[in-house]
Amino acid sequence: MPGSTFGELFRVTNFGESHGPAIGCVIDGCPPGMALSEALIQPELDRRRPGTSRHVTQRNEPDTVEILSGVHEGLTTGTPIALLIRNTDQRSKDYGNLLDTFRPGHADYTYWRKYGHRDPRGGGRSSARLTAPMVAAGAVAKLWLLAQHGTRFTGWMSALGDVEIPFEGAEHIHDNPFFAPNATLIPQLEAHMDALRRAGDSCGARIEVRAINVPVGLGEPLFDKLDADIAWAMMGINAVKGVEIGDGFGVVAQRGSQHGDELSPQGFRSNHGGGVLGGISTGQDLVVRIAVKPTSSIRMPKASIDRAGQPTQIETLGRHDPCVGIRATPIAEAMLALVVMDHVLRHRAQCGDVQHTLAAIPGQAERSS
Repeated sequence: MPGSTFGELFRVTNFGESHGPAIGCVIDGCPPGMALSEALIQPELDRRRPGTSRHVTQRNEPDTVEILSGVHEGLTTGTPIALLIRNTDQRSKDYGNLLDTFRPGHADYTYWRKYGHRDPRGGGRSSARLTAPMVAAGAVAKLWLLAQHGTRFTGWMSALGDVEIPFEGAEHIHDNPFFAPNATLIPQLEAHMDALRRAGDSCGARIEVRAINVPVGLGEPLFDKLDADIAWAMMGINAVKGVEIGDGFGVVAQRGSQHGDELSPQGFRSNHGGGVLGGISTGQDLVVRIAVKPTSSIRMPKASIDRAGQPTQIETLGRHDPCVGIRATPIAEAMLALVVMDHVLRHRAQCGDVQHTLAAIPGQAERSS
């Protein structure tokens, strides 16, 4: 199946199905000599895993990662790193009614038309469960980028359905199941989700993710723009229907006198561009927002057809997230980390000898602060 490998120099090949024995990935291109263990990867998987609150799917997967290759005596060897996550809590019988019908809004119909055969159990290959190996790979990228460049990644939920979540403080993000940077709104968010679950319905979400201390010069001026690759990566996340870089669609109402980020000897004075100009990183924070659609697997009956083209109604059973956006924050962080990691290695390969004085890099003061 084409389309299962991500990246050029830092390449991640994803494998497995939602209800198969295991899922995982192979990372090729990780530099040698970096400390790596399951214990360093596992915290990122724990942030994404199901069953962590009543507001997400109750599928109880520990998502324990195993390193099968590429590490010796606690250090990466430069050879492919194989990561395995075993599936332990599949309930395939919940999908018995989907073999001959198609869930509206899901990949069932398009998958069947493309391949002529599909695994209906939990969505098979098109399941959001396949984001877990990407989170594991993103953890590896985060470790290297932090050690080499001090680059950090953070994300939060800025809207749950029609509920806007004002940014109150980053300290709140890890204290609630929504990754919300606002402690005041948690009771309202919980009530919103409880009402959706009782109704058998779902909602979407908006997630913001940032990379801090990003090297200057990542990306190319034409087809391999950094922001283009970020958008491509984010659209590869299940259920994502929109991506914004910097001010995004807000630029429509702006004027050039407002949008252009002015420079000073101390650095950029604003960041409307989201850390990218002409497809190349400025050294400012990368600012990305994604729109996650409402979960397609809901209990409310909806009209569909069967494989013979006959009309039918379908009600999805099984354990599902009323809002898949609740667990999307660590996934978006991981995908951003993978893009940055790949571009850092590509930049090093071509432009590693290019040097500037500090005064020639206006973004440097802000990047190093």
